[in-house]
Amino acid sequence: MSGPGVGFEFPRQEVSWLKRDALLFANSIGCTPDELHFLYELDPNFAVFPTYPIVLPFKGATQEVIDFIAAQKATPIPGVPEFDPNRAVDGQRKITFLKPLPPTSEGRRFENRTTVLGVYDKGRPGTVVEVQSELVDAATGEVYTRVVGSAFYIAQGGWGGPKGPATENFPPPKGKTPDVVIEHQTSEGSALLYRLNGDYNPLHATPGPGKKMGFGGVILHGLYSWNSTCHELLKALGGSNPANIKEYQARFASPVRPGDKLVTRAWRTGVKVDGDWEEVRFETEVAGAKVCLSNGRALMRCTGAAKSKL
Repeated sequence: MSGPGVGFEFPRQEVSWLKRDALLFANSIGCTPDELHFLYELDPNFAVFPTYPIVLPFKGATQEVIDFIAAQKATPIPGVPEFDPNRAVDGQRKITFLKPLPPTSEGRRFENRTTVLGVYDKGRPGTVVEVQSELVDAATGEVYTRVVGSAFYIAQGGWGGPKGPATENFPPPKGKTPDVVIEHQTSEGSALLYRLNGDYNPLHATPGPGKKMGFGGVILHGLYSWNSTCHELLKALGGSNPANIKEYQARFASPVRPGDKLVTRAWRTGVKVDGDWEEVRFETEVAGAKVCLSNGRALMRCTGAAKSKL
């Protein structure tokens, strides 16, 4: 596909993590003491929770707090307007797990390599920027994870760019009872803990930005809900084994406030993809309110819950 900005490669970004980072991430998304392989570094099966790479583009190679807004503005995309990250929210994320991460990056050099897939002008509502990011061992060229994601720049459209293609949808099966229903209670401090993974967007810490964007105050990171839901699905359907998930995606449909309860409904479809990977569809809502994660789809080896078909 061609168009403004398409194919632009951002400067390669060195990224790193310690076992301590892996422990913090697992704690921040809701891993529990019966999952010591994510929470205790001396467990014989200690593993980094598989979605951890999603935070590395924010964290980079530092252990220090960063200026989130300045980092987002650091490299403009040629051929398109310079968008304001102060008025941006997540659109959708899809991650493919190609190799399990080592418990720490120490002694090796990893890079995040990001390419623009499209910049789409949605008119008055705003602009969508879609990118692909790969976590790569710089010495060997091996790709560990591949993420396709989008950001929506609110009220920053109308610049004459392409509208973009229709997105593929994975709705829940109609008239079918979910195989699992999972509740996840967030706390008033959930966003303040999660941001320590390196995602220091002020929108999730202080009320000012959220009020300016029409959210009324602080909202949770969309990626908090995205990651915590992946954890709940892996625990409920995959025995908390990181080897039992190959792909995971969801669209950010509405904001979540700290303290909200999240309810996830998931359906095993019985459809096999790439061998023995089963397609699971899901959606997550704020209890008694709107769906916050839609278009949910995962490829898993399911070890629990009764099997159902579309």
